[in-house]
Amino acid sequence: MTAIIVSPLARIAEMAVRHGACEMISLMAKEHSFHRPAVISADRHLLLNMNDISFAGTGDLVAPQETHVRAIIDFAAGWDRNAPLLIHCWMGVSRSPAAALIAALAIHPGEDDLALVRRLRASSPFATPNARLVAIGDDMLGRQGRLVAAVKEIGRGADADGNAPFILSLAGNEAT
Repeated sequence: MTAIIVSPLARIAEMAVRHGACEMISLMAKEHSFHRPAVISADRHLLLNMNDISFAGTGDLVAPQETHVRAIIDFAAGWDRNAPLLIHCWMGVSRSPAAALIAALAIHPGEDDLALVRRLRASSPFATPNARLVAIGDDMLGRQGRLVAAVKEIGRGADADGNAPFILSLAGNEAT
């Protein structure tokens, strides 16, 4: 089964090895340094520097931008899907779940937004996708507000300690 693995930073090496991931998207604040797992080749690692905020204009913090979402869409389009795609942020709760939704819709544009978001919630009671990433992704993918509405419907996730990676199955791969 090909899927998207969503992980906190602390568990990326474990998740990459356990699930055989060869490609990774990192959504991290610029000041956070980390080592790419050796099983992920440098040319299949997308590093996007952004903070986990939902609005621009907050001093030195970098809000998610269209350029970030375009990079997620393009990277997902280039994913060969022979192995899971690993997406992570600091806690694996906000930026990376939002990026996982965007990536899933980029490769399966016919996917029902609500069905996808409900799979996300079933996979993680903690996920609270970053609202700004979701809104930009909704717009850039031509979802006409459906992705934003679906994420609002599931509401905020439960409080998390940042140690709960999960698997988001792709359309047609719901049996896990």
